[in-house]
Amino acid sequence: MNRRNRKIAALALVAGMLAGCGGLEAQIGSSDDRGGGGGGGGGGKVDVRAARTGLDQLDVKGRAPMTGYDRDRFGPAWADVDHNGCDTRNDILKRDLKNETFKKGTHDCIVLTGTLDDPYSGKKIEFERGTRTSMAVQIDHVVALGDAWQKGAAKWAEAKRKELANDPLNLMAVDGPLNGQKQASDAATWLPPRRAYRCDYVARQIDVKVKYDLWVTQAEKEAMRKILADC
Repeated sequence: MNRRNRKIAALALVAGMLAGCGGLEAQIGSSDDRGGGGGGGGGGKVDVRAARTGLDQLDVKGRAPMTGYDRDRFGPAWADVDHNGCDTRNDILKRDLKNETFKKGTHDCIVLTGTLDDPYSGKKIEFERGTRTSMAVQIDHVVALGDAWQKGAAKWAEAKRKELANDPLNLMAVDGPLNGQKQASDAATWLPPRRAYRCDYVARQIDVKVKYDLWVTQAEKEAMRKILADC
């Protein structure tokens, strides 16, 4: 399949994913809508054939340098891109946590507390908003922004980088220390320690890379194939 046909297939896949969705809030949905179901799930919902097809669509190239990378190149952190009054971080916390409480007067926007069934570790984490406590739960870019920068995003317009940084497909509430451990790693260099979630994780990375036409390295592709072979 040539590059033009791969791009057409990718756009068709994205159109199918977003059909009937209206804006970021509609795309976020409930916690059960994300891969793995409610954060604690894993396996059972992964379409392995679709993931393999998506992986085959991706170009394979070497990793470009990080020259010029800055988080600000992807827009302000956690912008309110859908203008619903809530920043993206709180939108994702609201989607992924259970038993949430909210700050009064924010129209159920600012999340104060909640429980995360962490998909990466399998642990149950109690979230509490605060200077010393909020970082226990962080919002992970499933395809790290640094990884995206090295695999196509450096040449994008700022608007597209901002879209990736705030796309619910690419965002998950997870264990803070594990997110810090991952940093800008791809599937060849970091995978969730909870093996039951690795199929979901890799499939979701593939979905994001197909949607945004990002490439993979050969080592990354081989790592993804290995995970999918065991799904």
